[in-house]
Amino acid sequence: MQKVNNIENFENLMEFLMEKNSKKNFGLRRSSYDHSMFFASSSSGCILLVVYVDDIVITGSDGTGIKKLKDFLASRCQTKDLGPLKYFLGIEVSRICLSERKYCLDILRDSGMIETKPCESPMVPNMKLKADDGDPFENPEKYIRVVAKLNYLTITRPNIAFPVSVVSQFMSSPQTSHWDAVTHILKYLKGAPGHGILYENHGHHVIEGFTDVDYNGDPTTRRSTTGYYVFVGGNLVSWKSKKQNVVSRSSVESKYMAMAQTTCELIWVRNLLGEIGFAQSKPMNLYCDNEAAIHIENNLVFHERTKHIEVDCDFTHEKLEDGIISTPHVRTGSQLADVFTKALPGLWISAICNKLGMYNIYDPA
Repeated sequence: MQKVNNIENFENLMEFLMEKNSKKNFGLRRSSYDHSMFFASSSSGCILLVVYVDDIVITGSDGTGIKKLKDFLASRCQTKDLGPLKYFLGIEVSRICLSERKYCLDILRDSGMIETKPCESPMVPNMKLKADDGDPFENPEKYIRVVAKLNYLTITRPNIAFPVSVVSQFMSSPQTSHWDAVTHILKYLKGAPGHGILYENHGHHVIEGFTDVDYNGDPTTRRSTTGYYVFVGGNLVSWKSKKQNVVSRSSVESKYMAMAQTTCELIWVRNLLGEIGFAQSKPMNLYCDNEAAIHIENNLVFHERTKHIEVDCDFTHEKLEDGIISTPHVRTGSQLADVFTKALPGLWISAICNKLGMYNIYDPA
């Protein structure tokens, strides 16, 4: 990891790195799909450079090229080599595991919950919160601060993505019941603050996605919640839990909107990997547990019940016809995306976390 001390010189350096006509160009190209990433490929391997303000992470398979890049950076601006990556933007890196243990403990201290008794799930199963539940919370600034920090914690804790997305909806006017839901999340985190994502070598780079929907789950707006996650090489790399923008008139409609959104994410991941040398030739599997939605996608026949979602249908069907995605069915009982759409019991949450590759590296067992 590199630290740049002179921002002005660093900005000039980035422009210099992207200057195609410069003979002194190191050879890095800026990614078209993630502008914070630069890359270079050669017969010796690949080099990836990720930048955030004045912090730089360099990785890749070309050890000699990485050393030359470090020397190049040092010659153009004032830098400090911090050695192997261990901590970046609150994320603790332990070789093949990412976690936010220190950040999680800081949240517990800031909220006065460091001594709280742990619980088994991040949200009471089947809980439905409304905007006017209970009395106004006495400290809305604290609510906003803690929820904002929890939102950042979801970077390495996908198991709290759904409850955090729920409590985030009440930032403008939090009630006591909403704060109770926040404290429930904190109690769950107290049980395993070192929980993180483990990345293993499964011998392939297959991209696949799973999508699910909680149909009309919001008791106030009746909007559905989309949940999805993406695996690359059997490892979790992307996920989301988000309320849909419009009310769905059927579960099939809500599922189809979720499939379209997940397809967009799959294509983005595919393009990003292809750009740095990991092109995918086979269709990406998009797993869904709604057979009616899969049937519509594979048999594009519109009628009065589906014509209002024609754009989503056209988009996903086009990607299916082009061989970019395929849509196998997954049984509801095997649908791990449930964790992104609804509040589940503790045992179910624990089982899903294991299948998603989440472990507590600080657990002595």
